[in-house]
Amino acid sequence: MSRLEGAVCVVVGAGQQRGATIGNGRATAIRFAEEGARLVLVDRDAEAVEATLDAVAEMGVEAVPLVVDVTDAGAPERVIAAAVEHFGRLDVLQNNVGIGAGDRPPHRLDEDVFDRIVEVNLKATWRLCKAAIPTMREQQRGAITNVSSIASIAGTQIAAYRMSKAGVDALTRNVAVTNAAHGIRCNAVLPGLIDTPIGVDAAAAALGVDRDEYAAKRAAQVPMRRQGTAWDVANASLFLASDEAAFITGVCLPVDGGQTARIG
Repeated sequence: MSRLEGAVCVVVGAGQQRGATIGNGRATAIRFAEEGARLVLVDRDAEAVEATLDAVAEMGVEAVPLVVDVTDAGAPERVIAAAVEHFGRLDVLQNNVGIGAGDRPPHRLDEDVFDRIVEVNLKATWRLCKAAIPTMREQQRGAITNVSSIASIAGTQIAAYRMSKAGVDALTRNVAVTNAAHGIRCNAVLPGLIDTPIGVDAAAAALGVDRDEYAAKRAAQVPMRRQGTAWDVANASLFLASDEAAFITGVCLPVDGGQTARIG
């Protein structure tokens, strides 16, 4: 039997930017589909989410696209309602949202940039959890996985991103503890240096450097001497969403090729 056979899974951030590789959200949606999930695919980019829909539709799974900005008023409730109205339940919520454009060290950080990063990375994740919990409590079952970052625990020059993702880690543990008795698990995946369009293509373009050279510099920072791929993040997310992780909650799992182990 497939690991998510028949499970209703909401993947927030299921689209991706254009780039040479696949992004975390799309890869996760595909892995969930390969394991038999029924999907609600959420993204603010209609073209991107339709591309993900096309990819999973080839596998014959049921999938519903939802184009919405999860920072908008009422958006998290719409996301959860889409799952319940179409499929009758909600088994898995995968929160894959994150931005960092314009981030700087604290003394150089603009307040509007700080507010936007926290709004997307932390507040939207909290609001999505808040919207999902009543349905999962009623079912006495559910799994939430928040995509954080090793930036939450590692030294970095970018202040708002680190603070927002550290908040996601704290939120994850709090949701886990306060909902464990209701059959709800909540964990986080902390990607390290992953070869994705937003991590490499967009960053290299913003810096005005060659993509391959930038990717090589990132790989050199990893003890395993390579970047991870979105499939690494997707596979970790699949494990945490599945019953194989039935006794795991409140965990913040680095997927980083050993970077945090080296930091200590």
